[in-house]
Parts: sequence; C-alpha cells; structure tokens
Amino acid sequence: MIERIYLDEAGNTLPYGNLAREACLLEAVGVGECILYLWQNQRTVVIGRNQNAWKECRMEQLEADGGHLVRRLSGGGAVYHDLGNLNFTFLVREEDYDVSRQLEVLVGAVNRLGIHAEKTGRNDVTVDGRKISGNAFYRADGHCYHHGTILIDVDKASLSAYLNVSAAKLRSKGVDSVKARVANLTDFRPGVTVEQVRQALAGAFGEVYGLSPERFPEERLDRAVLSRQEETFRSWDWRFGRKIPFTSELSERYDWGEVCLQFAVNGGIVTDVQAYSDAMDQELVAALPGLLKGCRYGGAPLAEAVGQLPQPDSGAERMVQDLQRLLVERCTG
Repeated sequence: MIERIYLDEAGNTLPYGNLAREACLLEAVGVGECILYLWQNQRTVVIGRNQNAWKECRMEQLEADGGHLVRRLSGGGAVYHDLGNLNFTFLVREEDYDVSRQLEVLVGAVNRLGIHAEKTGRNDVTVDGRKISGNAFYRADGHCYHHGTILIDVDKASLSAYLNVSAAKLRSKGVDSVKARVANLTDFRPGVTVEQVRQALAGAFGEVYGLSPERFPEERLDRAVLSRQEETFRSWDWRFGRKIPFTSELSERYDWGEVCLQFAVNGGIVTDVQAYSDAMDQELVAALPGLLKGCRYGGAPLAEAVGQLPQPDSGAERMVQDLQRLLVERCTG
C-alpha cells in the first residue's frame, strides 16, 4: 500500500541525464512509496528499447538542428520532445504498481485545466479522439515505472520532420500523418502553460493517492551511479545498437505493434538475428535473437524456438502466436 508520495523534478533539459535520473529513481524507490518525476527534453527524439534508430528518426535533419536521439529502457514507439512537452514518470515497487490509478492522475490533471480527457487504446490519453499523452512501461527486479508525455504546446512541424512513422502504423490509427493524430492542450485551451500542467499534476497526484506530496530526498541518489547511467544513455552502442549483414528480413504489423526480424544465414543455419519492434513488451522482443540464433532457417524450427518464450499473460501469448504464424508463413528454408 502506498504510504508516502514524492515529487521530483529534473534540473536540466538534456535527455541523457534525465533518463539516467529516472533509472536511478527506479532503483531508489522504497516499499510503500510512489515517486512522480517530472522532466523536459529540448529537441529530442526518444525511441523505444527495441526500435531501429535509423528507421524511426530522420537523423541527418535532427543532428543538423542540434537535436538529440536517446533510447529509453521501456518498449513502445518513438516520440518527439521539446519544451512544449512535459514528461512524467511514476515509480513504485511491483506490489504497488497500478496503471489505472496512475492514469487517473493524468486524466485528473487535464480535467483540472478544464479539458475533458480519457484513456484510450493500449497506452494513450486523448481529447476528442486525438492523442495528448502516450505512455510506456518498464519492470526490473521488483521495481516498476510508467512514463510518458503530455503535449502542451509542442512544435508539431518539428515532430513531423524528425519522426519517420511508418505508413502501416498511421493506417492502423486511421490518420494520414502523425500531425493529424496528435494534439496539444493549447488546441483545446489556448494559453495553457507547462507550469499550469505541472501544478495540475501535483494536485491530482495528491488527490488520487490521498496524501501530500513530499520532495524526494536528493541524498538518496548516488552521484557516481547517476554519472555512469548518463554515460550509458549517451553512448553510441546504447542509442544505435548494432547492424547485421542480414540475408532475410520479415516485417509485419499487429495490434500489439510492428515487428521486424533480420536473419543472417549461412549453410541453412541462422548465424545472427536482429529484432526490432515498438511492442510494449520489451523483454519478449529482446529475447528473440538468443532463441533464434543457431536454429535451422525454416518456418517450423524457428516457430518452435519462439514457442519457448515465457507467456505469463494473454498479451504475451498472442504475440508468440503471431510471431510463430509469421515465421511459418513467410520463412522458407
């Protein structure tokens, strides 16, 4: 049960340090605590844990404009951040993880501003059918976080310029462009500010949990660990990963997300695999290369290997079934 709630805010607008702080807060959150971390990034594309940076972001234009690309720990799709966007993270122990309650804070904060919001789809908060907040989720060693964005007055021209959203994904949302799918809070209430949203979140946080938010004690964060985490998030290997000289590629879109599997094959045996996806279940996707490497290249043996994946819930079971079907139907040895 949550007995204490804390507010924490980032001190800068660089993504590497902000994500490092988020990772350290995740380790620091105690039993019976919930931390609400608020942060902003300047001109940044944030990609999901298993996404292909080169396909999701128009890197040349982003770098030419002095922007940043960073990869987060959680799954899901790519998003654009600037100072018209406020990011939030709820951090708790696993026994207190309650996404519906956390979403209640977000919806309640927007409603406090006189704008009617609701939770829709797999991880969105919308107003009049348009997305004003996307959410993603992460679990590790009994600690969990739920983070996302609130679009207040984001430069949607830059959002479209830097994000390379697939046509299949847009069709699945029933829109022609990423700009048409998203909306700023200022579209519904002109003049609303980041500070007003910040205050509304703090108020809704206390109201939903029935507690008074406290400032998170800075001394509970290890500065050396923060520095190491920042170096990791800034590193080339973390942000871009590795490319493989693949000989076969399978891609498909499902209701749980897009997936792309690249295979390097030699003598009928899979010698290397790369798996990309915007699925929310980042652990299942990350496990695919290890299972498929060394298999005979063919639909049946690859599908059998995928069947070894843990399937703790109906969502994971559906993903495994779809992946097996994809391999059987389109992978021929």
